[in-house]
Amino acid sequence: MPTVPALPVVLAGVGRTFGDRRVLRDIDLEIAAGEIVAIIGASGSGKSTLLRQVGGLDQPDSGTVTIDGTPLNGVDQRTAIAFQEPRLLPWRSVARNVEVGLPRSTPRAEGRARVDELLRLVQLEDAKSLRPRQISGGMAQRASLARALARGPGVLVLDEPFGALDALTRLTMQDLLLEIHSAEPATILLVTHDVDEALYLADRVILLGTEPGYPANSGAVIRSVITVPGKRPRDRGSASLAQLRAELLDGLGVSTHHPAHTF
Repeated sequence: MPTVPALPVVLAGVGRTFGDRRVLRDIDLEIAAGEIVAIIGASGSGKSTLLRQVGGLDQPDSGTVTIDGTPLNGVDQRTAIAFQEPRLLPWRSVARNVEVGLPRSTPRAEGRARVDELLRLVQLEDAKSLRPRQISGGMAQRASLARALARGPGVLVLDEPFGALDALTRLTMQDLLLEIHSAEPATILLVTHDVDEALYLADRVILLGTEPGYPANSGAVIRSVITVPGKRPRDRGSASLAQLRAELLDGLGVSTHHPAHTF
């Protein structure tokens, strides 16, 4: 089954207001085809709102979002989304949950082959007949990723996809995401609360938040953009990542001596 090539994403002057609360203001961001970009920021800083603009689940009040030069006016079929909760249908098997992500026009034999291919990719081929209640949280999240990949998207939008997992499973899922990206390259926009996760996975990390000295309801802006050096997979304990971690935590107002690197 053909997949969409990785596509560039451009946000130009994007702003979003809910009632009298401005959430995003003047967001300018260019994401290259095949790039992995992570968004971090304090709780309530507008990360998920920004992600929803790219996913086509919400529309900006100002500015534009384009995918491969085409302005978004809703959900784009070349884009797929995965959330923190797997959102699997409990009455369907793992394989049939993955089927949900296939384009409606997919021939049956081709669809089955695509589902089997994805189940192998996310290491769930032995669980294809199980129901969601019969699998672990990590397995459910893998099924959710496979469903998002079913149509072969050019852009993959991930909203804290590993946030509900235990620490060891989360590390495993991070490595799996890199394997998936290598096998089926897509442009990935990832929201995470984990600074270490952002630095391990992303080519660039975007720090989102209110400008210093501005009121909280003035809207989040891109406060800094950090390019992460080195090829993936990276050494989690490297000195260069430690330096960037300290820089990001400082930008978030978190002590670098804090025992956890989440916020």
